[in-house]
Amino acid sequence: MDKHDNVQDDQLYKLRHSAAHVMAEAVLELYPEAKIAIGPPIDTGFYYDFDLGKDENGKPRTFSPEDLETIEKNMRKIIAGRHPFEYREVSADEARALFADQPYKQELIDGLDKGGIDEYGNETDEKPVISTYKQDTFEDLCRGPHVEHTGQIPPDAFKLMSVAGAYWRGDEHNPMLQRIYGTAWRNKKELRAHLDMLEEARKRDHRKLGRELDIFIFDEEVGPGLPLWLPNGTIIVEQLEQLAWEMEHEAGYQQVRSPHLTKEDLFLRSGHLPYYSDRMYPAMELDGGTKYYVKPMNCPFHHKIFASRPRSYRDLPIRLAEYGTCYRYENSGELFGLMRVRSMQMNDAHIYCTEDQFEQEFMAVIGLYLKYFKLFDIEKYVMRLSLHHPKGLGKKYVDNPRLWQKTEDMVRNAMRNGGVEFVEEQDEAAFYGPKIDVEIWSAIGRQFSLATNQVDFAVPPRFDLKYVNSEGQEEVPLCIHRAPLGTHERTIGFLIEHFAGNFPVWLAPQQVSVIPITSDHNGYAERIERELQAAGIRAAADLGSDRMNAKIRAAQLMKIPYMLVVGDQEMENETVALRRRDGSRQNGMPLAEFKADTLERVRTRSLSLA
Repeated sequence: MDKHDNVQDDQLYKLRHSAAHVMAEAVLELYPEAKIAIGPPIDTGFYYDFDLGKDENGKPRTFSPEDLETIEKNMRKIIAGRHPFEYREVSADEARALFADQPYKQELIDGLDKGGIDEYGNETDEKPVISTYKQDTFEDLCRGPHVEHTGQIPPDAFKLMSVAGAYWRGDEHNPMLQRIYGTAWRNKKELRAHLDMLEEARKRDHRKLGRELDIFIFDEEVGPGLPLWLPNGTIIVEQLEQLAWEMEHEAGYQQVRSPHLTKEDLFLRSGHLPYYSDRMYPAMELDGGTKYYVKPMNCPFHHKIFASRPRSYRDLPIRLAEYGTCYRYENSGELFGLMRVRSMQMNDAHIYCTEDQFEQEFMAVIGLYLKYFKLFDIEKYVMRLSLHHPKGLGKKYVDNPRLWQKTEDMVRNAMRNGGVEFVEEQDEAAFYGPKIDVEIWSAIGRQFSLATNQVDFAVPPRFDLKYVNSEGQEEVPLCIHRAPLGTHERTIGFLIEHFAGNFPVWLAPQQVSVIPITSDHNGYAERIERELQAAGIRAAADLGSDRMNAKIRAAQLMKIPYMLVVGDQEMENETVALRRRDGSRQNGMPLAEFKADTLERVRTRSLSLA
């Protein structure tokens, strides 16, 4: 398993951080009155946020594409100057004087002076030292680290990529700033590889391929973030549901179903209201003022099912699974194709178990992840153990330090005993317990958040969930929340990009296109279509008026795995001329052989076409 690239590559981190400062200096040369906010290094580069003020018409001033070219040129001049990055510590008053005309910096300085946040506005354990770094004419509120001098930033290994709007501190009630994104690498070759990956990613963009392959659409009259699955997309959905059902049936899960809405009482009891209300659709007042909500998650319903009758330790573990439709009111600016939606179908399940059963159950879920990774040819992934932070107790997290420590140790020990590598991330847990978050990488190296495996020690007591142990005493079960296939939306979005629309045969919406050479062969093509369909193969005969080559091209554009071309010879011999999506061919193939081979590939969910 590949691990995250550490902040590790200290030199790359420093290089990107330093490039952000050089960019800010270059922007101030172009717009001397600009107000600067923050500029951190990020996974593949850096960004910096600016407030350019108003133009002559009173509208917010924005960067133009020409500006980015000028800023890059200015950056290279600054880099050529080999200006040292000079560190110094300052008092809060000195910092306020230094950044007297920079309101965003003033706000950050106030936070630093009070303690508890860093120069980016993030929470910290200790009151930080206020410090700056200066290169050439530019000085910034910063704790580093940086390269020694600007000359250590390779001038041919960075590029400014785009401009986007970003609310100050991510709050839509704050001013909208202009954010310039850049990418920076150790050398020109690495930059070229990154840019090539981005170009390939554009070709694989699930929004583009989703339209071209008739998988899903969005419609303004339906609403943003509410996908409509077309017939091809629905086939993929059904195949994933069948896969999940088989895997879960084999693992001893029981399928349940729950309604799409509920009285507010249920979410008040679970604790999701009022703390999760900003992600929920507004209430509907019915039945004389009773409030109903469409559900943002399935958990409380499953808790009710568990509690619907007395439970004994002999019944446990109980594994309740549902592909439940949930609704979450994501901010409009965060919506992104299938990756961030407001309506989602979740591969959800809740496992109720004893403490003694926990490790086996938890690791069985991890094992399910690994099976899916193999099935979908996912080679690079990371499992992240997301922990609580003591400062968040009673606010962001359930206030029970003892159970936090206990359950975090249980998850950590389970992963170690199972020989599964993981990294730890503080202050990323669910409000009710620690979790394993799963990050995966597509075939071209794009990173995706797929799913989660969570421990819940807090909500079961809220629902009075109990079982009778072997001593005849009542105990509260642990609950494991898991969703190995995430949501249909996010998983299919990932798979579209991962396979570039070239789905394995079992997942392809149309598996076979039967192509007659002339209309004289239509009857044989139709007969093949019927025979394959009767066997459960998704086949269709193209009987249109287009010429054969046009039909082949149409099938290739739809990325259909198999094309069966039939003419006089094939009719006479009961064979087909097979063309595979990858370009390989096999003439004179007996139809029965093709059918048997295809069915076996579907049955085994093979990744190969031959």
